[in-house]
Amino acid sequence: MATTAAAAAATLSAAATAKTGRKNHQRHHLLPARRGSAAAAAAVRCSAVSPVTPPSPAPPATPLRPWGPAEPRKGADILVEALERCGVSNVFAYPGGASMEIHQALTRSPVITNHLFRHEQGEAFAASGYARASGRVGVCVATSGPGATNLVSALADALLDSVPMVAITGQVPRRMIGTDAFQETPIVEVTRSITKHNYLVLDVEDIPRVIQEAFFLSSSGRPGPVLVDIPKDIQQQMAVPVWDTSMNLPGYIARLPKPPATELLEQVLRLVGESRRPILYVGGGCSASGDELRQFVELTGIPVTTTLMGLGNFPSDDPLSLRMLGMHGTVYANYAVDKADLLLAFGVRFDDRVTGKIEAFASRAKIVHIDIDPAEIGKNKQPHVSICADVKLALQGLNALLEQSTTKTSSDFSAWHNELDQQKREFPLGYKTFGEEIPPQYAIQVLDELTKGEAIIATGVGQHQMWAAQYYTYKRPRQWLSSAGLGAMGFGLPAAAGASVANPGVTVVDIDGDGSFLMNIQELALIRIENLPVKVMVLNNQHLGMVVQWEDRFYKANRAHTYLGNPECESEIYPDFVTIAKGFNIPAVRVTKKSEVRAAIKKMLETPGPYLLDIIVPHQEHVLPMIPSGGAFKDMILDGDGRTVY
Repeated sequence: MATTAAAAAATLSAAATAKTGRKNHQRHHLLPARRGSAAAAAAVRCSAVSPVTPPSPAPPATPLRPWGPAEPRKGADILVEALERCGVSNVFAYPGGASMEIHQALTRSPVITNHLFRHEQGEAFAASGYARASGRVGVCVATSGPGATNLVSALADALLDSVPMVAITGQVPRRMIGTDAFQETPIVEVTRSITKHNYLVLDVEDIPRVIQEAFFLSSSGRPGPVLVDIPKDIQQQMAVPVWDTSMNLPGYIARLPKPPATELLEQVLRLVGESRRPILYVGGGCSASGDELRQFVELTGIPVTTTLMGLGNFPSDDPLSLRMLGMHGTVYANYAVDKADLLLAFGVRFDDRVTGKIEAFASRAKIVHIDIDPAEIGKNKQPHVSICADVKLALQGLNALLEQSTTKTSSDFSAWHNELDQQKREFPLGYKTFGEEIPPQYAIQVLDELTKGEAIIATGVGQHQMWAAQYYTYKRPRQWLSSAGLGAMGFGLPAAAGASVANPGVTVVDIDGDGSFLMNIQELALIRIENLPVKVMVLNNQHLGMVVQWEDRFYKANRAHTYLGNPECESEIYPDFVTIAKGFNIPAVRVTKKSEVRAAIKKMLETPGPYLLDIIVPHQEHVLPMIPSGGAFKDMILDGDGRTVY
């Protein structure tokens, strides 16, 4: 933390001049000239529509912070300086009465840029997307009351998916807390069970320590969200910050996992040496150890399957990759787990969507579970060997022991490799075609081909999410962004925008469903204003597709409020996303025929800045394979769709 703070402090002076210029432009309500010529062109278009008188010359720039290091400043300014010292350069904040002081302080920051999303849930999902795509802590800021409660879904999502986030909320003044004041909610109590930790700051002098602790808690151990609630009078109070205050987390630090014991790692390798059908079951906990994981696989020759959160942590186009397992995983991945004699579970939590019937999951295998969170060890499935440690350190230790050993195990598994290759040939992922109807899987395959599997992919939640997991090639960690544990619709667009902020210039594609997309459609404003290269590819079936699939399979196709179009005119596409996008000044196209898809996706990718492609797909299509909830490998469904009566 000290190194990060020093590095951040060293950039302040160098960045101040450029930041002053940007702040002055923002105060005059001019678009910042971001992303080069595209932003300039947008400014020209705006001026063509609404000509304005050229502004008079700006007065000489004044210092953003006209105080010295030992002079008092507002608590809000101390907060922003504390964020800078934690290495923050981007925040996602929406202003309100109880957070105005924080926003005023942000305008005085020489290094922090705020990205103004149009809804607090959007900004919080953007902070999550930023964190997922970069590995850095995402920061969001909201006002009290409804602003704070609008963060709740994103905080729950971040806790379940282990995403490092710090959420800062304004609160009513201390004297009004508990009086049911205007826009007062007890957000600490509301979020207590869906955050890793939270704070109510009651002393302005605590701000430097609290922010340092919040970032440490959020990013250490098993990452997660931390909330900091700051009353408005604390934000306004004058104080001189003390920056060398120590953190006060003795119990937490004492409980952080230690490096793995060599004896345990040797025991794991003995089990590997004794096995004939080992399988690696890899989750989101391996997102920081992709290189170590690949080295371990090269040294051992053990096949790999990943969870939804683990996509990209091992390249899905590698010959030893079995892609995703679980409810909508591949046949061969689930077959491998069912037949394995050794299951190496690294950075996973044995989620119900992976295991199905827990007693039948990997029932023939000895289980090794390595995870940084002691609460996950044995919670759902009892392991034979457990190691509570950072998976990265464990893999480094295992690789070192393997390199020292003269015994190589990869050749021992050739029969196992051949058996799994046969399963791949017999049960590949596939789909049927019906004339010019567009199979959603085909659209994702074309996107994969045209981007060469290099784009960052974000999704909403539903059928499109599963097809994106199945049919796109993920080659590296942090390439796949999805609300896995919580399954929050509306995640895709803001998360894609946050990922774009974290990776300037990189193509980010939001593969979305019409239901999920509509939940945070207002964030088209942000990607247009900042000219982010976010491409929105909507697989539009006019229904809540995943619920429809379950209705087809288990409820005799009885439609219970899952049609999202206009019942009075089912032949028209409703709502008209193309017209809505154009209202945000975003180019948009709709395609309805399979023969149009390749050219449309190519145009989407070649168009600078944001773009929306509305692809009309049949609502009868089902995500397959499918293991019904609570089922086992033997219950897997391999065929059928909504065109069939069950």
